[in-house]
Amino acid sequence: MYIGVAGNIGSGKTSLTQLLTESFSWKAHYESVEGNPFIKDFYSDMRRWSFHLQVYFLTQRFQSVQRIRWTPETIVQDRTIYEDAYIFAENLYHMGVMSKYEYDSYMELFKVMTSFLTLPDLLIYLRASVPTLMNQIQKRKRSFESGIKSDYLTRLNERYELWIDKYPGEILVINVDDVNFVNNSSHTTTVLDIIKRTVDTLLVSKK
Repeated sequence: MYIGVAGNIGSGKTSLTQLLTESFSWKAHYESVEGNPFIKDFYSDMRRWSFHLQVYFLTQRFQSVQRIRWTPETIVQDRTIYEDAYIFAENLYHMGVMSKYEYDSYMELFKVMTSFLTLPDLLIYLRASVPTLMNQIQKRKRSFESGIKSDYLTRLNERYELWIDKYPGEILVINVDDVNFVNNSSHTTTVLDIIKRTVDTLLVSKK
């Protein structure tokens, strides 16, 4: 199985990915943030670095999905390649910090890459309100995220909802405002049970 974990910045994607791999012995593919050479500059000057950042994420994610499809185990991916394009690149374009030329070039590259890929067998979408996202971002204290504003997260949330509404594959939505799977053990058990049942049902249907 190929499982994608989707959600806005601070929604808990990495925490859920780690929880799933520890609980079920699945393998994780994490979003490459720490080694990203553009992300710090991006948050200080989005107009200059938006295209560079998005192409970096796109190529990293494409390589990750290629490795996933050749792996015989169940893989959990922290953020999908589709979010890079339909959420972040599109948002940057509409914000005016990515030019039409850059956006069109990026989308052409995205379409070529994804023509070689298939959707995750299951997409887990972590839905969270902006106050929840801001709270989680402040708690983890990443220096390069200190400049993230609530209006930026609001725009991303709007695009996430539009994308999820039309998503063509199997999807499971978890409302992070109501479920604290990181610090509440009963919530953790509930979320793990729901995900495991969903995955087991999909595995049966694939046979």
